[in-house]
Amino acid sequence: MKRIVLAIVCLIVLVAALIGAYWAGTTRSGSQQTSGAPPASMHRKILYWYDPMVPEQHFNHPGLSPMGMQMVPKYADETGGAEPGVVRIDPRVVENLGVRTTVVKIAPLNETVRVPATVAWDPRESVTISARVSEILDRLYVRAPFDTVKKGEPLAEVLAPEWSAAAAEYRALANVQSTDARSLRAAARQRLRVLGMSDGEIAGLRDGHAQIVLRAPINGVVAQLPVKQGEQVAAGAPLMTLNGLDHVWVEADVPQAQIGGIAAGTPITVTVSTLPGKVFKGEVQAVLPDVDPATRTQRVRIELPNPHHELAPGMFAEVAIHASTGTAHPLVPDGAVIATGEATRVIVAEGQGHFRAVPVETGHSANGETAILSGLHGGERIVTSGQFLIDSEASLSGALQRLDAGEKSAPAYSAPAPSEKNKSQSMPGMPSMPMPSDSAGGHQP
Repeated sequence: MKRIVLAIVCLIVLVAALIGAYWAGTTRSGSQQTSGAPPASMHRKILYWYDPMVPEQHFNHPGLSPMGMQMVPKYADETGGAEPGVVRIDPRVVENLGVRTTVVKIAPLNETVRVPATVAWDPRESVTISARVSEILDRLYVRAPFDTVKKGEPLAEVLAPEWSAAAAEYRALANVQSTDARSLRAAARQRLRVLGMSDGEIAGLRDGHAQIVLRAPINGVVAQLPVKQGEQVAAGAPLMTLNGLDHVWVEADVPQAQIGGIAAGTPITVTVSTLPGKVFKGEVQAVLPDVDPATRTQRVRIELPNPHHELAPGMFAEVAIHASTGTAHPLVPDGAVIATGEATRVIVAEGQGHFRAVPVETGHSANGETAILSGLHGGERIVTSGQFLIDSEASLSGALQRLDAGEKSAPAYSAPAPSEKNKSQSMPGMPSMPMPSDSAGGHQP
């Protein structure tokens, strides 16, 4: 029995010894590994220390900055070769941030400007019929405005006493064949033409009959009818005005900011709600040289054929103007442009986690793209998503400031002496605000 107890005790002691030996070996190995492998940061080259609040101010050793902030080191591998405006982000961080990039393309900026418009008469197809001589409207074939007429249809029959003498003279000379008579007959015929008679009406004249028929010179509608049947009118008085409908104008007011790519000849499409599914195609006839001071819009005039008279003046329409800058520029997505208020920048991805802040000059924006007038070239890869996270993660704001101030010329300062840092410090311009001392933490130079 005693032998069994002794064996159990020996076994327990042996197990305890083995456990103790294993624990001691593990602790010693970990201690040696810890003491023999310095932190990775000890092998990285430190260029300078800086205050995170004032990154453009550099110091040559650690400690507290004049602002009372603990300074942090700037490593050489974080600067991408210490080039101004370049920052480095760990590729794993870039992946976690969901950074997306795209290649800058060179192309004209195409824009579709959609604006409301109004259908109007084409004044070049407007005709006013006036009395050539003092005459009487014996009969009117059109009785009200907006009556539709076709070319050649009778509009009115008029009686003109002044035509009687000319008509009688012409008929008297009609059968005379002498040279003088032919000259007089030609003069009488010309006089009748001046009075407004056509060759057919002159040929159909009867002796002493001075009645003629006024006919429509164009297809259209009666726009104005200031006279009535039986009325006597003086020479030169307007009898009626006809407006043609074979062509109409469409007038659109385009905002001043969108007028740049629009010129005569720019293709357009017009739609009206009263004709669903119907699309009228044409082009800009003119961009009128006048800006409305109240709305800051410029009027664009469009001429459309209207052979079936489907478009009526006064209709509301929608115009799609397919404008183009014509000149090819680097195009970037709108979301890639960072506007800081003082400047506009784009983040260029240079590979291996290196990013450069590039100042650019922007032009027009359309369809989600912005034209870059200067600062970028075709084929460069830019950041389109996550650029603001890059700014936060890598202190890109400091890189942007160094881009303006010039990182290479930035002087390095010595940190304040320990005795000075132990004193109560305050921010410039705020003497009542004490700053933290070394007791709050930090390195002594």
